[in-house]
Amino acid sequence: MGLFTIFAFCKFWHFMKSTVPNNRPKHILQWGVLAVLIFFLSGLASKLFPKLSASDPEAYCPLGGLEALTTYVTRGSLPCSMSSSQILMGILLAAAVILFGKLFCAYLCPLGTVEDLITKGREALRIRSIEVRSDSFADKLLRLPKYALLFWLFYSTATASELLCRKMDPYYAVAGGFKGEIVLWMSLTFLFLLIVGGFFIKRFFCRYICPLGAATSSFRFWLPLLVLAAAGWGLSALGVPVQWWMMLAAFCLAGYLLEIFYGRPKLQLLHVVYNDEDCTRRCYSCQKSCPYNIDIPGSGGIVTDVDCMLCGECISSCPGGALSFGVGARPLGNGAGRFLPALIAVVITALGIFFGSRFEVPTIDEKWGIEEGMDLGTLRIENLTSVHCYGSSMAFKGKMEKVKGVHGVKTYAASHTVVLTYDKAATSEEKLLEEVYEPSHFRVNSPDPSEYKELKVQTIRTEHMPNRTDLNHLGLQMRNSGRKVFGLESEYDCPLIVHVYSDPSEELDEAWFREMVEKKVLSMPVHGGGTKDTPLDFTFIRLEKGSGTIGIKDYLERMFDKFEAEYNGRYPSGDTTVVRKRAEVYEGQPQFIYEIADGNYEKPIVKRVMPFLSNHLSKEEGVIGTYLKLNKNLQPSIQVRFAAPMTAERIWELMNMPVWTITYSKDDVREVPAKMKFDKQGISYAL
Repeated sequence: MGLFTIFAFCKFWHFMKSTVPNNRPKHILQWGVLAVLIFFLSGLASKLFPKLSASDPEAYCPLGGLEALTTYVTRGSLPCSMSSSQILMGILLAAAVILFGKLFCAYLCPLGTVEDLITKGREALRIRSIEVRSDSFADKLLRLPKYALLFWLFYSTATASELLCRKMDPYYAVAGGFKGEIVLWMSLTFLFLLIVGGFFIKRFFCRYICPLGAATSSFRFWLPLLVLAAAGWGLSALGVPVQWWMMLAAFCLAGYLLEIFYGRPKLQLLHVVYNDEDCTRRCYSCQKSCPYNIDIPGSGGIVTDVDCMLCGECISSCPGGALSFGVGARPLGNGAGRFLPALIAVVITALGIFFGSRFEVPTIDEKWGIEEGMDLGTLRIENLTSVHCYGSSMAFKGKMEKVKGVHGVKTYAASHTVVLTYDKAATSEEKLLEEVYEPSHFRVNSPDPSEYKELKVQTIRTEHMPNRTDLNHLGLQMRNSGRKVFGLESEYDCPLIVHVYSDPSEELDEAWFREMVEKKVLSMPVHGGGTKDTPLDFTFIRLEKGSGTIGIKDYLERMFDKFEAEYNGRYPSGDTTVVRKRAEVYEGQPQFIYEIADGNYEKPIVKRVMPFLSNHLSKEEGVIGTYLKLNKNLQPSIQVRFAAPMTAERIWELMNMPVWTITYSKDDVREVPAKMKFDKQGISYAL
């Protein structure tokens, strides 16, 4: 199999060299980009270099960057987990198109590379392509969808703060293994258009479907669009209401009309230059090799067609040397000038990566309730991994809005950093840190209640553990040690308080705790073999003197993640209907518990499912509450509290329905597949 792969690669490389022998700058860069993508997305990078992590498939996508920039300008926030690097790549793409042309499409875009390979494959099979003349009605009509997609993607992303291009991008779908934020039918549709359309029409996807192609074509008409933007600003200054989406629609419409009716922007530095005197054969090899079938001999000396990507295919195919890259009408020659577009593409990408990693745009930046005369301060908190996207940023903001004295939240999702604006007269940094920190616990191992009456409690102090998951990582280090440690529990202080629960016979000294806390890497086995290494940077401060004990029942109760929901109902009261707690309505009547015990119910996923089960059961008359708790035998159990007319048999029937009815709001009631399955019936008993 390995020899066959090598042989196939050699034959393919020979085919590429014999087909276009002189356009190596483009092909080397295209294959280099594919190799880098495969290196990172396959996981090889993280295995060979543990400090490198697998990248987001669209980490440096300029289209996502432009969408993020639009959202930031219109809403003051970034969509999803977009970062400054992506925004900078979008800005640099626009600048590169204005100055030099569509270099990204020719040299860097993986979809463009795929379309080029599809074209080579069709030519190898000697199948003729379908030529759509650029001056035909069909060509003008087919160019409309990419502008419609451009408007829809940017409008939807800005209004929903969600990167919509991921739902349909064939590259994102394939690179992510058809997992993640995709809509399957959209991804498959666009993948079909990419492959099948590109097989019959050269660069079909780029020319007619790709919204980034629409954006880059529009940027080439930057002067008319600048006039359009100035007109919009002028109307706003005169008091005429001009919404941002109106300007977006005008931008897309203007770009489309300029492309189909004008099509030859000239305000850029770099072109393909054609020398009519050196063209002696009139073989039209340049036009035939052009991915867009541009009429190069009819260009009048400088190729200014809106579709020209400066890919160099025409130059490499010319037997008479009549073509070269040039600045304006001045040719640069076919020496070092042949490498200039590829070099510019590399430099622009390198600048985007370099500068994008050195500054960060806030994911959200919101303030409220600020009054004149307040003495405001700011508190910066780093490595808060719970803040990792727009949604988690808004959740954090919602939590901080309830904290007295806080008047602003700025988050940086990429670096997990938050900046709080607060009133110094109303609160302090220490109080804010306590509000931000969420105490947590982690079960390292499960003690047998029949074996232990009590556990030993020791307390250590640590730093650089601001997240709930940090305690989990420390607990896993202790689990890997093989010592009889059963659980950890954190309590805010400075330094942080961590209670360690262990077998009373275990002798855990300060040196052992320091070793566990300050291990730099957590190595855990993964499914399918191998290990996953997580870098850590915790600091051990001290082991508190002395130790204590805790009863096994109290320990298990502290470690168990409970869930509790009790319901209201609408009940007649005289001539009206009022909302009352069901527990009050059924007070004095016989009440019962229906209980299903299972050791697996201590897993976090069960608690995440409980709100759905509770919602499903809450609509039934006689159901008073739903709980996840330890029963009298200290076993994890799901319990349903009920009274007549509800029965235990009906509860079992409701819980085992294949479809649950979930009420999200008054006007939004959905039927969803059951989130849990129950293998055996529970028991019922009177309260």
